[in-house]
Order: sequence, then structure tokens, then C-alpha cells
Amino acid sequence: MHGLTLFLSAFFPCIVTSQGFPVDINSTFIAAGPYNVRVDAGTYGPLIEEVHYYYDQWPIGIAVSQTGRIFACYTRGTYNYTLGEVVNLTAETAYPNLDLNTPPGGLSTEINGVPFGSNDQTHFISVQAVFVTPDDTLWGLDTGRPTINQSTSPVVPYAAPGGPKLIAVNLTTNSITKTYTLPSDVHFPDSYMNDLRFDMRPNATESGGGIAYIVDSSDEGRTGFIMIDLATGESWRHLSQHPSTLRVSEDVPSYQGLPFYYRAKGKPLDFLQEGLDGEELSLYGDVLYYSPLTSDYLYSIETTYLRVNPKTDPLAFKRAFDNVKNLGQRGGNANGFAGDSLGNVYMLMPEHNAIFIYNSTLHQTTPYVRDPRIIWPDSANVGFDGYLYMNINQLPYQPNWNDGVDGRVHPGLILRAKLPDGASKSTVLI
Repeated sequence: MHGLTLFLSAFFPCIVTSQGFPVDINSTFIAAGPYNVRVDAGTYGPLIEEVHYYYDQWPIGIAVSQTGRIFACYTRGTYNYTLGEVVNLTAETAYPNLDLNTPPGGLSTEINGVPFGSNDQTHFISVQAVFVTPDDTLWGLDTGRPTINQSTSPVVPYAAPGGPKLIAVNLTTNSITKTYTLPSDVHFPDSYMNDLRFDMRPNATESGGGIAYIVDSSDEGRTGFIMIDLATGESWRHLSQHPSTLRVSEDVPSYQGLPFYYRAKGKPLDFLQEGLDGEELSLYGDVLYYSPLTSDYLYSIETTYLRVNPKTDPLAFKRAFDNVKNLGQRGGNANGFAGDSLGNVYMLMPEHNAIFIYNSTLHQTTPYVRDPRIIWPDSANVGFDGYLYMNINQLPYQPNWNDGVDGRVHPGLILRAKLPDGASKSTVLI
């Protein structure tokens, strides 16, 4: 048996054909009816469990603590709060409290008729991503760019210095312990921070305090990566507008079997074009995997090139640009990533209602789980309990993409699936 067949036979509780395809009742490839007609059952992989139902706000990010607490974030528009905690099967509440989710000066302002997000450094404005590090710290990535005028013509205001920030919350005291803001030469007015990962090892930086890798997925400006030295607070950029971070033009994905075009209210038919979106570190933090959303290609770069502050090395930008690797196509667009203690890189595949794995040993994409309930997996988190948790929010049916018509149907979901081979949250990068 070749490598892929061995992987599949170990991973799936089923018979594997000589071609390496899984075949059983919980598989895409089955036979049905008196004539054994081959059909697509729409599922494969481990059992999917429904963990939580969203009936109020549609979620974006998800994170699970060591004790099993589940946190979600919601990009701010008319929502009452942007960071929340799941409190029971069907409800969440503002976290740590509603006050921190309510900037006293409002979510936005205007300067000479130009809308800007709040510059409030002490309150949450619009949290796009959350992450729990193994020390049980909850990190929130605040874009500082809420959506305004949703009832008429939605607008995402420019960011004002102080509003975009990285926030650390102690889950024992439920209080903010650190806040990192970004200078204007690192975070631009049209930047949009989208995802974050951490390497907390002392040798990750000269300061010994760890490093954060942040995705800037700006549609209007310069896509790229933002790094923050967590000990000094110093930050810098890399790969700004590198081709691997740019959105692919004229991409036509399909969701639930329907070709998708971008239909913004009052505007001509267009294409969904989303640049740099997700990222994940390798098990030992030496490689960062990433990709645009509207691209079938997976990219990587050794993190040693990203950890160099260009202010101290005039060749840092050039070295980073020269060392990006194209790992080839992976089987479709990917919306985000997650990683586990075995070094598996999970890729969220909204076109397939599935999660794939990039296996760096096999140098190819392998299947993990597929289920009709996975209608746009917007983010995923590997829990300390050995499960992959994912937020399902039906994003392609949101009004901003469909002539102002909201086609989403409550509830949204948190789903989870058991990880392969006893994998769990990685604690290597601490």
C-alpha cells in the first residue's frame, strides 16, 4: 500500500480500495439501491457532533480553553457585543462583560466626512479572531473597523491608530492583562487584521517573550503579515503585497453545488475576491502555512525570515520575498487553518463542506471530515480535549454578498470532530 492508502486505512474505520479511496456507510463513495448505484453520501471521516447553536449573532472566530470554556467573536455591525462566551447550548453572553464591549465614544466617527473606526484602546470595537495559548490566556484580535450604515449602504470605516489591537485576557481573573497597539507604518488605515498565531518559546525572539503572527487581509490595501514581539511590543511587517498574499481575480467558487458570484447591493455583478486569509504554524514553529481565500494554492515560508525586524536589517524584506514556497494546489479554496500536536495542518474548505489536512510528510492534501452541516466553516480551533471545533455561519448567504438579502437560516453551529491518532492541542510552542 502506498503512503496515502496507509494514511486513509489508518484514519477511516472502513475498507480502502487499491486506489486509496475510503468506502463505507460514512463515506462519500458508497452504493445504494437494488442495482448498487454509486452515490455521493456527502459525508466521510469521524463522527460530527453538534456542540452549540447560535440564534442571536452570527459568529466568526472560536477558541476553546483548557477547562473547556468556549469563546466566540462577532465582527461588529449592529451586534450588542463583539466578544462572547458560550454559556449554554443555545446562548452566549458578552465577555468579560458588556462594558468592555461598549466603547463610550461609539464604534466610529467622521473626520472631514471620512468615516473612521474608534481609536479606543481600552474597549473592544470589532474582534475578528480569538486564540487560547497553552497558558490559558485568551487573545482577541480587534480590527478597529466595524461595519456601519448596515441598514442602507454598509461601510467599513478606516482604522484609527489605537483601535486596531491585540488584547490578552487572563481566564482566571477574566481581566485584560496586556494590550498591544500598532504604529501607522505597520497597520495602515485600510489594513484588516484577520487571524493570529503564537510562538511563546523564549528563543523565538531576542527578547525572549514570544512572538505573534498576524494576518493583514486588507481588500483595499496591502495584504501581508504583521509580527509583534510580545516582550517589547515592537511590531513590523513582511510580505506586503507579495503575490502569494493577493486575491485571485475572476475566481468562481461553488457552494452547495451553486456557482457563486459576488452581488453587492446597488453594484454590478462581480467576483468574490478575498486575499490572504488564514495561517498556521508547523509543529515546531519553523514554518508558517498560509493562503488567500480565493485561491486553490497553499504557500509556506520559514518563520526565521518573518522574525527579522526590517528596521534592523535592510535585506529583511528581500529575503522574505525570495523564500516563499508554493506548495501547489490543495483541492479548492480554503477559508482558514488549524494545527494539532501531531503537526497536521487542517484547512477549512467551504466549497466542499469539508476539512482537509495538508500532510507535510506526504506533500499532499488528505481528507479529514466532510458533512452537509459544514456550510462555510469560518474558523476552527483544536481543543485540549482532542477535538477540532469549528464555527459554521453560512457566510455565502449573508446580505452583503447577495443584493442585500439575508439568506442565512438560524441556528449557526459549533461542530466538533475527534482528531486522528490521539492528537490534541499542541503545547510545543510555549
